[in-house]
Amino acid sequence: MAIILDGKLIRDQILEELQPRVAALTATGRPPQLAVVLIGNNAGSEVYVRNKIAACAKIGILSRKLSPLPTISTEELLAIIQDLNADPSVDGILVQLPLPPQIDAGRVLDAVHPDKDVDGFHPLNSGKLLAGAPGLRPCTPSGVMQILHRYQIPIAGRKAVVVGRSDIVGKPMAILLLAANATVTICHSRTSNLAEECRRADILVAAIGRAEMLGEDHIQPGAVVIDVGMNRVDGRLTGDVDPEAMARLSSAYTPVPGGVGPLTIAMLMSNTVQAAESNKA
Repeated sequence: MAIILDGKLIRDQILEELQPRVAALTATGRPPQLAVVLIGNNAGSEVYVRNKIAACAKIGILSRKLSPLPTISTEELLAIIQDLNADPSVDGILVQLPLPPQIDAGRVLDAVHPDKDVDGFHPLNSGKLLAGAPGLRPCTPSGVMQILHRYQIPIAGRKAVVVGRSDIVGKPMAILLLAANATVTICHSRTSNLAEECRRADILVAAIGRAEMLGEDHIQPGAVVIDVGMNRVDGRLTGDVDPEAMARLSSAYTPVPGGVGPLTIAMLMSNTVQAAESNKA
């Protein structure tokens, strides 16, 4: 029987551990503050932002939601980011993706000050990740590492395959696994013999963004399967891995929903507290 890796359980542990750190910051000055910029009427984004604000309230982090008009230009949005960068009461800045098509998302994300980049997307923080230097890490890959560590799943010396090469999940996930001494292979949509590559994995991380793309041919019996995918199909939420095959073949797996998703928000809270502590130092 495969172990279900419960992301909600780990999320609650992390949030509980953050509370005394938030209380210490509040007692010696002010609570941490996260500014969230949400543009447009994307239903999924609105749910994500609502959940992030609720998590802030739960552990005592202040949140500030900014909702510029959907017609805002890149330059106007950059001006908002610069104001938040200059505001000493703001510790973390999160620009909710996706942005409207007229916005240059790369310029906007790069404009967030690295010390307030709680998403961990800024090139400086990416460089720190690659160099193994302390810094703010991307939330979803960090959440995956928390799941593996807290369920005491061995990483060192094991073969890990990451399916997906995005800057947000795939690439940083591979670097974090490598730093934990796994032997890492990155696969993507143009990988030949994808199933064969995946079957070599002791730890398989699916982050390719295609509903149930990976099936029984991709899973080595006994592998640990981490499904990062969040896809809506016929009104239901499903991951990048066929759930039946994952439950039957793996030794442990993350369900969708309830696996990796809750950890993304928990690590956002962790990054905000880390940024506030650094700001105070």
